[in-house]
Amino acid sequence: MKYRPLFFIFSLSLILISVFSIIKWGFVPSVDFAGGTVWEIKLKDTVNKSQIEKIYLDQEISLTSISTNGNSYLIKSETISPEIKANIENSIKKIDPNYQEQKFESLGPSLGKELIIKTVFAIILSSISLLFFIARRFREPTFGISAILAMFHDTIILIGSFSLFGHFFGAELDALFVTALLTTLSASVHDTVVTFDRIRELKRRNYRQNWVELSNQAVMETIVRSVNNSMTIIFMLLALVILGGSATRWFSTALLVGVIAGTYSSTAVAIPLVLFFKRKEK
Repeated sequence: MKYRPLFFIFSLSLILISVFSIIKWGFVPSVDFAGGTVWEIKLKDTVNKSQIEKIYLDQEISLTSISTNGNSYLIKSETISPEIKANIENSIKKIDPNYQEQKFESLGPSLGKELIIKTVFAIILSSISLLFFIARRFREPTFGISAILAMFHDTIILIGSFSLFGHFFGAELDALFVTALLTTLSASVHDTVVTFDRIRELKRRNYRQNWVELSNQAVMETIVRSVNNSMTIIFMLLALVILGGSATRWFSTALLVGVIAGTYSSTAVAIPLVLFFKRKEK
């Protein structure tokens, strides 16, 4: 805990970078948020992206992106009607009569806004619930406040990282990112509560011992378990990021960032915050 000023500086730097990226570059919203159509088709090897782009251009449909994986094409565009879809299909059949449709989804912008509102509501509701639960469980409001602040620390870093990934690598925010974000909140609080519980047990044994010594002892007794648990998840997520398909790669990346941030914040953010609030108490 003698290094907690360095932890605060490091965390503040990450938060500032995240906030700067969010303000400067924003995000690359997927169809889930911005609305539009996702169409995945399988074509013969001789077809190229320029032919598909020309078909959409002839129909005066705005294309968002076309990504390929072998002879599979994932096409993202503005929302298209069934009539326009039929016209595009007829044009595609001219270049490949045996094309296969693997997925077709359309989502209006209103549903995307509804998803954003529900996500924000879920984060606020979970934060309030955790605050009251931890404060009541440990009978110390400082523990609840510190856990929630550490959780927001992880949330901002995860959201900011995807702003950076979107700007430099084209990562999109979608419904899977929301799942990863809410999962990160749970993982972040889990390790924090384990360490807090150890501090409480040590305090009962020796109530005269100061909070810094208690925190150091609690961290030393729980950090190996926390890191080992996190590493089992990190190895699995790394495998999914490196070897997984394009549909789950950014979802796995979001979980990976969240697990790393949560493991770090449990020791380097939540406990120093408790000591910050306790420094004037006897």
